[in-house]
Amino acid sequence: MRIGWGEARRAGAHRSPEGGLLDVLGVAALALDAQGHIVLWSPQAERLLGYSAQEALGQFAARVLVAEEHFELVLRLFGEVMRSGEAWSGVFPVQHKDGTTRLLEFRNMRLQDDRGEFYALGLAADGEVLRRVERDLALSVGLVDQSPIGLAVLGDDLRYLAANAALERMDGMSAAGHLGRRVGEALPFLDSEGIEAAMREVLASGVPQVSHQVVGRSPADPGTDRAWSVSLYRLDDSGGRVLGIAVSLIDVTDRYRAGAEAERARQHLALIADASVRIGTTLDLEQTARELAEVTVPQLADVAAVDVLDSVLKGRPGSTEGPLLIQALAVVAARPTPVVAAADPPGHAAHYGADRLVTRCVRTASPVREPYLDAEKLGRIARDARSAALLAEAGAHSYLAVPLIARGEVLGAVDLIRTDNPLPFTAQDEALAGDLAARAAIAIDNARLYRQQQETALTLQRSMLPRNHHHPEDLDVVSRYRPAASRYEVGGDWFDVIGLRGGRTALVVGDVMGSGINAATTMGRLRTATQTLSRLGLEPGEVLRHLDEITADLDPWFATCVYVVYDPDAGLCRLSTAGHLPPVLIPEGGAPVLLDLPAGVPLGVGGVPFSDVTVPIGPGDRLVLYTDGLVETRDDDIDSRLETLLTLLRTPDPSLDATCDRLLRELRDPDDHDDVALLMARVRT
Repeated sequence: MRIGWGEARRAGAHRSPEGGLLDVLGVAALALDAQGHIVLWSPQAERLLGYSAQEALGQFAARVLVAEEHFELVLRLFGEVMRSGEAWSGVFPVQHKDGTTRLLEFRNMRLQDDRGEFYALGLAADGEVLRRVERDLALSVGLVDQSPIGLAVLGDDLRYLAANAALERMDGMSAAGHLGRRVGEALPFLDSEGIEAAMREVLASGVPQVSHQVVGRSPADPGTDRAWSVSLYRLDDSGGRVLGIAVSLIDVTDRYRAGAEAERARQHLALIADASVRIGTTLDLEQTARELAEVTVPQLADVAAVDVLDSVLKGRPGSTEGPLLIQALAVVAARPTPVVAAADPPGHAAHYGADRLVTRCVRTASPVREPYLDAEKLGRIARDARSAALLAEAGAHSYLAVPLIARGEVLGAVDLIRTDNPLPFTAQDEALAGDLAARAAIAIDNARLYRQQQETALTLQRSMLPRNHHHPEDLDVVSRYRPAASRYEVGGDWFDVIGLRGGRTALVVGDVMGSGINAATTMGRLRTATQTLSRLGLEPGEVLRHLDEITADLDPWFATCVYVVYDPDAGLCRLSTAGHLPPVLIPEGGAPVLLDLPAGVPLGVGGVPFSDVTVPIGPGDRLVLYTDGLVETRDDDIDSRLETLLTLLRTPDPSLDATCDRLLRELRDPDDHDDVALLMARVRT
């Protein structure tokens, strides 16, 4: 019965492609009967020895194929095979039809048919071809087995068919353990889906993928990240049939680590450079702390907090033992997270016991790093049990605290927490955080010292401003003082109401140019001098002339001032100004006007006389004195702002207090960095 190839394929058979190993060897087959005559002759035998089947069949083989000197040896070997039935293999010289002698590799064995008759089967191949194939095979096997490169063969189902010794060492699994497994089953730590997708692409296209870097872990070293350079090649037989995938792996962990270390160093330097630019842009303490926290998120941590000792902020010695009183200055997170709720809110001071990690960091002036957090360690980070639960809920798994040290003093600490970043804090992270903290600590300390100086100036200034000024019988007087937008931006504005002899009253508003403790001190000196000079009964111009001389001695300070003396008996005001903005007079029932006064020069210029101007003022009339912080802005010219002031004053209010509050509300920018002194007086009816 003849079986067609269609049936054969259904049975699992398939044609072998031409050019296979047997074709390369050119194995010839011939059979001899018991008398040594050729009874079977294959086409390969014809190609190997030159005789056609018609020429060889029936011939006595020894006479045709063997030289005379080997005749007896051949007969003896043939007889032994036929008698014993034991196969004989070896190399033997055989004559070609063209008369040349060739060394052939023989495999001889006895055959028996169904009638009990014996035959000799000879399989022969050219010895030189066979040696060449053996050498190639030995070379291939030796290279694969002894190569330091991991090599493997996977079938078209992407399961291991073979693995060499180098791959065994890399994977920590024997070659037998690889067999039949997929990549993900043998190496669960790798991105098996990505690797198999690349393999399928190579199987489909036949285009190799060379030197792709893969990073992961293997059973041989499960605790360490390693890197391999992976190349994939499709294996085809000589007929073009796809056999599978050849994989080569080169361990490039050292190169990968060197590159990673270089990249970390680059990022380290970039982050330090970024911090140098972003931290300390102002002398505002809270903003400086926030800038530090923002630099570390998310490059170094998912949540960062900057805490400073309360004693440092207050400028007094702190306790050397026991709990610490720590004030949070900034908390920054990469995304909304319960960690923020667990942290102390900025501006809030909290006691931290000696067992807290941040306390240990501050006390020892050394970093505290906890790569992995458990419930006990979370309790030593958080201020209470609820905060520890929030940290756990957010997935906080690694913690790092580094001290803030400036000028040899520990100011506080920077607390860093990782929630989204799966990696624990490392020694390299600790070093980077320490560098950032060291650089930022100076900026934070400068802001702290500036705040202390400004608080001193603010205290000094407030102590010098009148708390309960003189209340004349004939005038209703209301005053307002508003510091700059920053409560620590201390200016030199002042006002005063001074009772004089004869029932007269002096109204004064002045502005020392500049800010800070020196400006506040200068303001206090001028206010004291003004009070002294006023009681001498001098005219306004004379008072300003003496103040000018005093201010000149305080070089390089300058000040503007308007000085008004109200005489109720005469119903007059005498005014003089030293470079100050003009007062506003609001007649009873009339429109407000800017008083036309000689502007004069600021106090401190020296050598310029000051003139007096007399203005009648009657019952119900109002006088408005102010400093430039009320009307000046960066974007508008002063004339338009003064016109706005007059427009607002045209609208009556039920009281002087209401007018003052409305002027401040309408004219003053909440973010203004200049302080304001405002004084309003109304002649009683």
